[in-house]
Amino acid sequence: MKEKRSIIFAGAIVGILSVLLVYFGNPANMGFCIACFLRDIAGGIGLHRAAVVQYIRPEVIGLVLGAFLVSLKNKEFKTNGGSSPFTRFFLGAMVMIGALMFLGCPLRMVLRLAGGDLNALLGIGGYAVGILSGVLFLNKGFSLKRSYKMPSVEGYIFPGINLGLLILLLAGAGFLFFSTEGPGSMHAPIWIALGAGLIVGWLAQRTRLCMVGGIRDMILFRDSHLISGFIAILFFAFAGNVLLGYFNLGFADQPIAHSDGLWNFMGMLLAGWGSVLLGGCPMRQLILAGEGNTDSAVSVMGMVAGAAIAHNFGLASSGAGPTANGQIAVLISIVLVAIISAANSDFAIRRAEA
Repeated sequence: MKEKRSIIFAGAIVGILSVLLVYFGNPANMGFCIACFLRDIAGGIGLHRAAVVQYIRPEVIGLVLGAFLVSLKNKEFKTNGGSSPFTRFFLGAMVMIGALMFLGCPLRMVLRLAGGDLNALLGIGGYAVGILSGVLFLNKGFSLKRSYKMPSVEGYIFPGINLGLLILLLAGAGFLFFSTEGPGSMHAPIWIALGAGLIVGWLAQRTRLCMVGGIRDMILFRDSHLISGFIAILFFAFAGNVLLGYFNLGFADQPIAHSDGLWNFMGMLLAGWGSVLLGGCPMRQLILAGEGNTDSAVSVMGMVAGAAIAHNFGLASSGAGPTANGQIAVLISIVLVAIISAANSDFAIRRAEA
């Protein structure tokens, strides 16, 4: 019961901070969005040239460093990795392609619903179907094989990169890219965003907050522990949006969203399926990377690469809707995720060894 109260408390804080970040300058319904923020960072370091989504987001840096510091304090920082790294990189890229079809990660999906965006309901439906698809293969023995203990320095690299990005951001390095219009130009002050990220990183590390884990555990074990944190995020973000006048119920005219229900569903189906195979949603991957898990760090780097690919090749959606290229990419990615799921399951492995 104490653990459940803790994760509900964590969800409440995340929901409140998400609304406050919008109040201080973040785009509407985007207090936190791991997919969107990694996309902005990819643009900020020049991996794509979509001028409206380029900014080094301090929230992501805070999430990683918060998890890093609290895991060190509690002697939970452990460096391990080596579990199918290229497959994880590839899956991370496809999770990002799915998320950018929907225009948000699972956390933003909940925040969009809390802001009245009913398109998020289609995303939640697709996400649940994607997770169910992944769980079917988990039940058939899917595995990306074991990870191994690695030298401690390996685990410090990813937090070190984030610290380096923070220094460059504070220094206003001239080779970084900063949006002057669009979502990338809308952001809370650096120290407020960083502080919010540190708090959420600390809470997420302590409580294992993860939406894919919550839905997965409900399906497999009828365990509502993890999902209760996201229910708390929904409730408190909804209350904050109503209080501040941000709540706008409906499908049309929602901020940084489109109303194509089919592709909202399909995008999050892809994101959910890929996240199950990776072992956690994009936020959870960031937290694990901060704890020294290099497999998760590889997955996050795959997401960054996926964001660059999505914008360089016209795969990402916009408020006007999905692109034809994006639709094709999502369908191809779903097929590839299905192949990876089957190829790494017990029945396929036994057949190959026969």
